[in-house]
Amino acid sequence: MPSYTVTVATGSQWFAGTDDYIYITLVGTEGCSERTLLDKPLYNDFERGAVDSYDVTVGENLGEMELVKIEKKKYWVHDDWYCKYITVKTPSGDYVEFPCFHWLVDDKEVVLRDGKALLPKDDKTRLVKQHRHKELESRRKTYRWREWQPGIPMSIDANTHKELPRDIQFDSEKGVDFILNYSKAIENLCVNQFMHMFQSSWNDFADFERIFVRIKNTISEYVMQHWKEDFMFGYQYLNGCNPVMIQKCTKLPEKFPVTHDMVADCLEREMTLEEEIEAGNIYIADYELMEDISPNSTDPCTLQYLAAPICLLYNNSQSKILPLAIQLGQTPGKDNPIFLPSDGQYDWMLAKIWVRSSDFHIHQTVTHLLRTHLVSEVFGVAMFRQLPAVHPAYKLLLPHIRFTIAINTKAREQLICEFGIFDKVSDGGG
Repeated sequence: MPSYTVTVATGSQWFAGTDDYIYITLVGTEGCSERTLLDKPLYNDFERGAVDSYDVTVGENLGEMELVKIEKKKYWVHDDWYCKYITVKTPSGDYVEFPCFHWLVDDKEVVLRDGKALLPKDDKTRLVKQHRHKELESRRKTYRWREWQPGIPMSIDANTHKELPRDIQFDSEKGVDFILNYSKAIENLCVNQFMHMFQSSWNDFADFERIFVRIKNTISEYVMQHWKEDFMFGYQYLNGCNPVMIQKCTKLPEKFPVTHDMVADCLEREMTLEEEIEAGNIYIADYELMEDISPNSTDPCTLQYLAAPICLLYNNSQSKILPLAIQLGQTPGKDNPIFLPSDGQYDWMLAKIWVRSSDFHIHQTVTHLLRTHLVSEVFGVAMFRQLPAVHPAYKLLLPHIRFTIAINTKAREQLICEFGIFDKVSDGGG
């Protein structure tokens, strides 16, 4: 009687192993095997990180391998199992690998196809065509669309991290790692000791420096020593956390009426401002998105403000990016002056601080949250709903977006719990 050797790989993450019963059914073009219990006498099967092999005997050759069915039945208590892959050695000596990378819960059956990347037109039999259809049908029930907020890209239908499908949740060690790193950061920054400083005005810059008393490395100390200087302000546009705002200035906008006389003392090449622009040495950062945004008003005793600045920058003869002029609003006028390096020390420094504050808001809400997380989550959910595991695009995208949805949902949960800034909304369609 023909015999197939089945090799099963269990994941190496925490709690990946199981003591439950694991059954397998081999499906080929000529038939299928009996539902077979994978078990070795006096052996602890499916331990974390284990690779176990079993013989499955059939009455007749199954033909070309098409599918593998895996089923888990509860033995005693709730005990999920993470299967990485299954390899089948046929009687003729061929090896066929069936990627899995799924958590199997109680009484759940997973049907796997081999690891070849195939388009729908490549499916030759009715069985594999049905599998492709059923896989997507099941995924669309699991990965549902939801409207988080009106005007925000659609996201997965989950209120908390625990409501996510198990396969895209963080592994246990990842969650523990987040907690440990967060605790270490709090300890290093001594935030608890100075938390009151974030609720009221600081007395001087020494208050800020005291927060970082436990941080000792060359970079942080260098930045603390030079953050007030123009070269460090410009350096951060290219080397900071948000290097997407700076653009080459080909023409000064009418809303930012900087003249040559204003900045002549800062230009080093004996060229006019217009000539420097033509030569490609002038850059601009425009925070127009911040205009007409209402500041936080949760504390009626503390007024808060936002700026929508425009900043002109100069690439000098030493290839340093230096600020040339700053306007804190979008509409020029007497109440919206243009600040220059030649102004008073603290006027110029405060103008730069306002620009950096606006840059922070754009970075966190647009560059990071919207363009990085929210937009990529749309692709992630669409991928799970529209592409079966055998599709080439699925195989390319999965490693890149596997944890995106988990990160986003966990971040939204944290924002809701800590700040209460998002209202619950009804499910969206999709």
